[in-house]
Amino acid sequence: MIRPVNFGYNKETAESNAFQVAAKPESAKRTQELALKEFDVMVEKLKNAGIEVVIFEDNPSTYTPDSIFPNNWVTFHKDGRVVLYPMQATNRRLERKLDFIHKLELDYGFKVSEIIDLSYFEDEDKFLEGTGSMILDRENKIAYACHSSRTHSDVMQFFCKLFNYKPVMFHSSDLQNTAIYHTNVMMAIGENIAIACLESVKDEVEREMVSSLLKETGKTIIDISLGQMNHFAGNMLQLKNGKGENILVMSQQGFESLTNEQKEQIAAVTSVLYSDIRHIETYGGGSARCMMAEIFNPKTN
Repeated sequence: MIRPVNFGYNKETAESNAFQVAAKPESAKRTQELALKEFDVMVEKLKNAGIEVVIFEDNPSTYTPDSIFPNNWVTFHKDGRVVLYPMQATNRRLERKLDFIHKLELDYGFKVSEIIDLSYFEDEDKFLEGTGSMILDRENKIAYACHSSRTHSDVMQFFCKLFNYKPVMFHSSDLQNTAIYHTNVMMAIGENIAIACLESVKDEVEREMVSSLLKETGKTIIDISLGQMNHFAGNMLQLKNGKGENILVMSQQGFESLTNEQKEQIAAVTSVLYSDIRHIETYGGGSARCMMAEIFNPKTN
């Protein structure tokens, strides 16, 4: 997780992110202060739940208002490989910091066998923004992704060949028929659960394809509405704590948008942790899942 120093509304990303709300210029400093407080509270909750959290402080020398969302530029894999991704917004490309990867290896003992840099796709205006663009079912080796300006099929296919994943691409849109900018706002996949806004997949054939695949791979599907998706109910991440217990992490807004029946369905298969990150959601247009780049690399000691 990246502790922010310049968090705020990013004009560059707002063009394709319908979830962002502009902050008044005079409140930029206050926005950062509120986001920092929300970040620290969420980290504390994660640690209290027994989850190991690696925190890096963002560097104030570069203007990176979205650095609080590291899952878009990097993914970690159990064979020790690390992937860096091509980003659409120019100022988000500054978030890719190799020194963070080296610190994970040297200071925290994680194995880094290879760093695969896909950022050269930016020269062709082709993007794939990590686990924002792709929902990885790591157990079944399936990568789900909805088409958008930030998710190009060529880069997706390239990643899937590298890691032997089955690519599953579809179209997803909101109430205004605008393409969903990142797949991870409409879908989340855990060990035995899937949260998905199937309503956003307008094409019946594509919807059936996604739904069937989730069922075939043994997922309990929590089908959320477009309204719930707008409250970030799809932006969740299942983590494991030190005891090996599954914990589904989400925002307070996302949790409160769920029905009692949905909460019961989720509680039947996984523990839940939620935190109030309303300012991060409002001005950043991302939620709990976006704030965490999960580490699968093995420890070397």
